[in-house]
Amino acid sequence: MNPPASAFWVRLKANRVAYTLTILVTLTLGILIGTIISYGVKGKEGQGAKSSDATPLTVPAPQQLSNAFTQIAKQLEPSVVNISTESTIKNPHRRRSRPGGQDDEEGSPFEDFFDRFFGGPGGSGDNTIRERSLGSGVIVDAKGYIVTNRHVVDKADRIRVRMQDDPPGVQHDAKVIGTDQETDLAVIKVDVNKSLPAAKLGNSDSMQIGDWVLAFGSPFGQSGTVTAGIVSYKGRNIVPNRQFQSFIQTDAAINPGNSGGPLVDMQGEVIGINTAILTDTNAYAGVGFALPSNTVVQVYNQLIGPEHRVARGSIGVTFGAQQNPAIARVYGVNGGVTIQDVVAGSPADQAGLKVGDTITAVDGKEVKTGDDLVSDIASRKPGSKAKLSFVRNGKKEETTVTIADRAKLFATRLGEDEGGNEQAEPKPSKFGLSVRALTPEIADRLDIPAGKGVIVQDVKPGAFAEDIGLNRGDVVMEINKQPVNSVDDFNRIESMMKSGQDVVFLVRPRGASRQDGTIFLAGTLP
Repeated sequence: MNPPASAFWVRLKANRVAYTLTILVTLTLGILIGTIISYGVKGKEGQGAKSSDATPLTVPAPQQLSNAFTQIAKQLEPSVVNISTESTIKNPHRRRSRPGGQDDEEGSPFEDFFDRFFGGPGGSGDNTIRERSLGSGVIVDAKGYIVTNRHVVDKADRIRVRMQDDPPGVQHDAKVIGTDQETDLAVIKVDVNKSLPAAKLGNSDSMQIGDWVLAFGSPFGQSGTVTAGIVSYKGRNIVPNRQFQSFIQTDAAINPGNSGGPLVDMQGEVIGINTAILTDTNAYAGVGFALPSNTVVQVYNQLIGPEHRVARGSIGVTFGAQQNPAIARVYGVNGGVTIQDVVAGSPADQAGLKVGDTITAVDGKEVKTGDDLVSDIASRKPGSKAKLSFVRNGKKEETTVTIADRAKLFATRLGEDEGGNEQAEPKPSKFGLSVRALTPEIADRLDIPAGKGVIVQDVKPGAFAEDIGLNRGDVVMEINKQPVNSVDDFNRIESMMKSGQDVVFLVRPRGASRQDGTIFLAGTLP
């Protein structure tokens, strides 16, 4: 800065008022110049275009939907379990071990002899291997009761349950309380020394098409999986002649392994049990089915009862799910259910009902559809009576029927006679094996003295006998120093054994000769 200018500013600072005014005037001029320049630029930009009348966009407040899913997942996941099962399937190409580490190939002289008596090619039984499968379930009672699908646990030799908070590798053995073929439902139970987190069941009738739902389970073994979708349809019937399987349809992803897991509404309540999918690839294709919770409750309450089975009433007639208008016109009725077939000897047959009769009411309550009739009759106890109103040849009539047990009445069609099944089931074994007497031919071939020992016919997978090394074809000579010379001897000794007791088997191994001798197989009975 030159000396004259510097002197000017010194004199100006000495006069504070003049100095302040100078600064304010300078700032004002700067602002005015900036405004004029800015206006000129905006004016040039706006030339050739009209001002827009568009409404500005706004970002809405955060929605609670995602948070709701999160909260439901946290609430339900502890109640959802992974179920793994082991079962026995046929395997005609199994190799069998012999003493000394050798293997018997199919077709060897020893195998030919053994198969004649215990199965195999040309024999009466079959060789077997283990099969493992996965499914899901939901805890509905803090005492350890779990609802799942029947097909998840059906014919399983061993059922194990893994909970969400279990450490890796920890599983709990479960037992079947009861199953129902008609609805494909099952109840199993685990015994643990703590109260378990139980899910709350909701009312499936309150669900509407379009409602949000979440599906929980272990698809392809991936436990803790949650998928979201909506209710696509209600009352979907997918299996012919399954009058008690009316499903909730959903597009929430359901895959193999989801079976038995819960379908949950936005209140966090279970409104269905995931049961089936419709697909050409055995994987999710956008259409899944869950059995409604109202049906689940009815079945569950009977399965946990003293008989552990579902008793449904029936009168022994078949009919179409929906009345065809043409049938109604030909048979001269305005509504009701027209009978297509009457089971011989059934309550309907005994009450005089015939094909072509149209049932219009049960105990004065109007019947409009087949579902109405099934729902009413099935809920009645076998042995109770009901008054049926029906139309025959245009004339109204009435008759009284005695309700029968549906499972027994339709045993052949259902593929199961529960009474017969109970008798056919093998006697429970503490050791987990079954034995048979040695015939003279087997004893001679095995070089065993006549009247000595019993031969192991089958060993249950995962049982005590398998744990200590007993195999099919071994000959049990003694148990705890007591001779076993017959099946009765074996059963008597086994019945005396208690949990925690040491058990020592004296065994002639399968394929061993008298010169090879016997061995001890021992353990502590669980």
